[in-house]
Amino acid sequence: MKTRPTSRHCRPPSLPADSARRPTWAGLAQGVLLLLASVGAQGTELPAGQGRELVAAICSECHSLTYLERAQGYDTPAEWRHVMASMVELPEAQAGTISAYLAQHYPAKPEKAPTLVAGDFDIEITEWLVPTLGQRSRDPVEAPDGSIWWTGMWASLAGRLDPVTGQMEEFQLPRAARPHSILPDSDGDIWYMGNSNATVGRLDPVTGVISEYPTKSRDPHTGVFHPNGKLYFTAQHSGMLGRLDPATGALTEIEVRTRPYGIKVGSNGSLYIAFNGTNAIGELNPDTMAIRYFEIPDDRTRIRRLDIASDGSVWFVNSSLGKIGHLDPRTGEVRQWDSPSGPASHPYAIAVIDDVVWYNESGMRPDTLVRFEPGSESFQSWAVPSGVGIVRHVWVTRDKNLLIHQSSSNRIGLVRIPR
Repeated sequence: MKTRPTSRHCRPPSLPADSARRPTWAGLAQGVLLLLASVGAQGTELPAGQGRELVAAICSECHSLTYLERAQGYDTPAEWRHVMASMVELPEAQAGTISAYLAQHYPAKPEKAPTLVAGDFDIEITEWLVPTLGQRSRDPVEAPDGSIWWTGMWASLAGRLDPVTGQMEEFQLPRAARPHSILPDSDGDIWYMGNSNATVGRLDPVTGVISEYPTKSRDPHTGVFHPNGKLYFTAQHSGMLGRLDPATGALTEIEVRTRPYGIKVGSNGSLYIAFNGTNAIGELNPDTMAIRYFEIPDDRTRIRRLDIASDGSVWFVNSSLGKIGHLDPRTGEVRQWDSPSGPASHPYAIAVIDDVVWYNESGMRPDTLVRFEPGSESFQSWAVPSGVGIVRHVWVTRDKNLLIHQSSSNRIGLVRIPR
């Protein structure tokens, strides 16, 4: 695998603290004083040692301290500082103290290392560090003009990247939106799923004007445009599916089984839904909104994402069991394969390119990109360069390359796949 150097960019001025969940150093003393309350509320008891108070105050400003226990860990302060630099800007003294503390108390965990499968297929991965740190950049897409867009969920923003020059620009969205995913329409407008303010939003990149469409579901999650011109979306915690007509603003929402997650348009015009709360894949009629369920074996199965092969069949990730699977909607037949890193690998995002399956193992550190060739039933895998995870969604470009991201380290990536 060829890997280009990670691009780094100057940081813009910090966004207001209530719109971008970044540390506010004026409140650091207060955070230290609230150490015991913070630790108790999160259920995480940090080990004693120099830097404990700084970790409690600074790291918990953006995420739960339980992430430290679940992380891969690193053995040296330099490794921890490399990861920290993609999350937050710190004074030298604080960065040194925190990284030394983390290296001592949160070393590498060999059990999280992936099982990488060698092969003769070559790819090239380029990654860009986004301007606003702490935003949890995710779900990149390609617009009609070739630009790459992403959503910064924690900062409520949408970003645009020119993959040729590396130039980036960020658009502030409504503060309460916290968009979960993003997608372009044929005119180049950018649509986002307002996961925290119960809206579907549209951004006009030319004027910067934002239009919002309120939803009954409280948490629009992932959207997709259908050839009929309408936008269909899932709402995971609300247990709903929605259909929005951009031309009229008409909105239809229905209740479905628990935790609908990924959504894709099939070659037969139906929409296929991944369910993260039950062992099923749904087939939605775009006109009537009637849904049919396909039961996937083993009631422990939970499916994050899926994609469609050229024959109309469905490939999916069985996240909870560490497998990938194939569903033939015509017969209901299901086949599954164990992912190379095993039951704890947690496959997450998936795409089918020329009937070859690409997905990631989000439970491993570093996060891995896996290629599965259905004809030979063979795997090959690579470590994502920045590797602290997690790829939660992918996008196939017009050139049949793959857009990925690393939300924890605030990076957007392009995987060039040779033809």
